[in-house]
Amino acid sequence: MSETRKLAAIMAVDVVGYSRLMGVDEAGTARAVREHRDAARPLVAGRGGRIVKTMGDGLLLEFPSVVDAVGCAIAIQGLMVERNAEKPDGKRIVYRVGVHLGDVLIEGDDILGEGVNIAARLEGICEPGGILISGSAHEHVRGRIDAEFVDLGEKDLKNIARPVRVYALGTGAAAHMPLARPKPIGDAPRLSLVVLPFANMGGDPEQEHFVDGVTESLTTDLSRIRGSFVIGRNTAFTYKGKAVDLKQIGRELKVRYVLEGSVQRGGARMRVNAQLIDADTGNHLWAERFDKPLADLFDMQDEIVARLAGALNAQLVAAEARRAETAPKPDSMDLYFQGLAWFNKGWTPDNLAQACSFFDRALLTDPGNVDALVASARADAVNASVSLVDDPISAFAAAEAKLTKALSSVPDHARGHQVLGIVDMYTKRAAKGIAECEYALALDRNLAHAHATIGFGKILIGRAEETEAHIAEALRLSPRDTLAYVWMTYAGTAKNHFGTYELAIEWFQRSIEANRNFPFTHFSLAAALAQLGRLEEAHSAAKAGFAVNPSFTISRARANWSATSDDPTYLSRLESILEGMRKAGVPEQ
Repeated sequence: MSETRKLAAIMAVDVVGYSRLMGVDEAGTARAVREHRDAARPLVAGRGGRIVKTMGDGLLLEFPSVVDAVGCAIAIQGLMVERNAEKPDGKRIVYRVGVHLGDVLIEGDDILGEGVNIAARLEGICEPGGILISGSAHEHVRGRIDAEFVDLGEKDLKNIARPVRVYALGTGAAAHMPLARPKPIGDAPRLSLVVLPFANMGGDPEQEHFVDGVTESLTTDLSRIRGSFVIGRNTAFTYKGKAVDLKQIGRELKVRYVLEGSVQRGGARMRVNAQLIDADTGNHLWAERFDKPLADLFDMQDEIVARLAGALNAQLVAAEARRAETAPKPDSMDLYFQGLAWFNKGWTPDNLAQACSFFDRALLTDPGNVDALVASARADAVNASVSLVDDPISAFAAAEAKLTKALSSVPDHARGHQVLGIVDMYTKRAAKGIAECEYALALDRNLAHAHATIGFGKILIGRAEETEAHIAEALRLSPRDTLAYVWMTYAGTAKNHFGTYELAIEWFQRSIEANRNFPFTHFSLAAALAQLGRLEEAHSAAKAGFAVNPSFTISRARANWSATSDDPTYLSRLESILEGMRKAGVPEQ
């Protein structure tokens, strides 16, 4: 059958900082994006255009002529200026637009091919509020549209074989409203910080060694975070005991973040406070307090440092994701951090699809981005492990191929080994998977995820009674981890395997309180409740699961779970869980 092709004027539109806006106000942002889109529909229809498809925060449109496409782009940006006029900076919906005239492949109502890709690439490098058009589009609109065109020269666009000449469109109607953001500090690297000497609040000279030890150990442990740049201990200690301007420190040391804190002893207790500050603005990004009975100081120091390092890792990633969302020209690492932000929101089909999209874009921008490659493999493994794909075996195989490539390049990538452990566990190699996670801990002792994954692996080898201890260790290291809800589900699953359903219910409810967007937890809770005869509650739990994963079935769950292990103890315990789900109203097919 021959392919159907045609020449088309293509417009790609994207919302700037969509992830950040959704993180602040998910419902409000979704409503605003929808309302802006609806307001633009008459402009599109009036120029004979059609919306080919929507992609969360993005749009792909097709027009009968490139004059109509560029004219519509100008009208839409002008409309957005008007609609944003009374909005505060943090609430504005700002578009980037790319327009190209090129050959496309028609597939039903969809259009595909290099022409679409060029429009999308132009949108990706466009300034917020602006419009970029290709040279081919410019040839047809020059002299036909009352607008100024700035020749930006030829640009190498990712995965486009030849350079593309690019023009920026500048008109009064399309004048953009840049997002308010602080001026960055020089050339401060990502994940760059200094740990200032913690203050000894009690003034007790006997505690000074403990206070300094916390600072030094944190400096060492944070430097193990991949991609981090941490100012050395000797430089940091030149600020000890001084009143300092944190913004000035950021400028002097060229770091994005400052960690400061204090230690205070009161009777038989020790209190440690820590704050992470954005050195650009001086704003507090995160704070944590540890208040513990006084015990062996060195053991206490180890625990505090481990918990702080784990929490800070997550907070630094979140901060970088927020920065990346406002980057006018996001690079591979910007896209990687935005993908992590979506991944950490919860393992729903939509969140994982968004995460995968950002990781794919990061790898298109830089195929050598090992962190993005590991993260992409991790998303593949999660999609397969929680029954979100029809062919989990292929998904795990894809994940393993990516991890093999990543670890051949960076053999000491702790997260890579931990994710490979997950893949091993879900492909009947649980013992090997546990060994991979143990090696990950040898590389990074604070990788709480590795402890939790080992706990899951113990279920697969018929030693579910050992799982809870590993989960407890993971939660000790990172009690507020973005994936703590998954770990709690592992613990509940272990209890389900033993038929201790009351204890399982406690773990599942804790998990749901932490994050309601993990469908597997709801279905597992439904099984436990049904096995206790609490059928009304079981049906409600299953209903909550279907709200986030409507395609979940017993047959799919059985296929996925039985494919993970040949251990007879593990397999013998699955049927009671599946029977509980059946009682809760989960369909067979």
